[in-house]
Amino acid sequence: MLKSYEGYVHSVETAGTVDGPGMRFIVFTAGCPMRCLYCHNPDTRHLKHGKLTQATDLIAEIEQYKDFLQRTGGGVTLTGGEPLFQHAFVTEVFKGCKAMGLHTALDTSGYLGKVVKQALLDVTDLVLLDIKSFDPDTYSKVTGHKLEPTLDFARLLAAQGKPMWVRCVIVPNLTDNLDDLARLADFLKDLGNVEKVEVLPFHKMGEIKWKQLGLPYTLSDTPPPSPELIATIHALFKEHGLVVI
Repeated sequence: MLKSYEGYVHSVETAGTVDGPGMRFIVFTAGCPMRCLYCHNPDTRHLKHGKLTQATDLIAEIEQYKDFLQRTGGGVTLTGGEPLFQHAFVTEVFKGCKAMGLHTALDTSGYLGKVVKQALLDVTDLVLLDIKSFDPDTYSKVTGHKLEPTLDFARLLAAQGKPMWVRCVIVPNLTDNLDDLARLADFLKDLGNVEKVEVLPFHKMGEIKWKQLGLPYTLSDTPPPSPELIATIHALFKEHGLVVI
């Protein structure tokens, strides 16, 4: 059984720019309950895909970049995999980050939100919440799991006023239904803590990893969404008073 101060880390990136504000030290944890059809990190599904790491060792590595991260208005992002799969470990790492004065961001599907303790939320400055679809059937098709736990986690974050960026991956003929996206926009605008919505066009950059792992990739023939569709979705969210990037 894992202790709270140890966890499985797949890899790190020392100068990320897309997972939170400023330059980020990004930690990719191993282990994820989701089986998303378009996952670009299928090599992080299992704990065995990572290296057993002491929280103190990871914090010490992060500290080497502290000044650089602070100068750029950045910080540390834990992603995966699914970081809530190892929530106690994430809590310890974020405690160390906050002790250094670093901004912390949690990149999650929210599916495991019920396991989150207040201690983790207290040391999390921002949540990057990936909502795969607002339609329960589509969400289940994409992930193999139910939608409601993710929405419950979003409500929990809203109740605490925790800043949140919402991410939506737009996959043609799968997650691009405008009626579903309008319902999502209605849900988000009422939460009151959504700082921005990230509309992310589907890509197949992770397909090679699926093939290397011997996994069937069912979206090989799916094209990226058109610029016109992305523009339409941007406008939809903006019409609901949401900031979109």
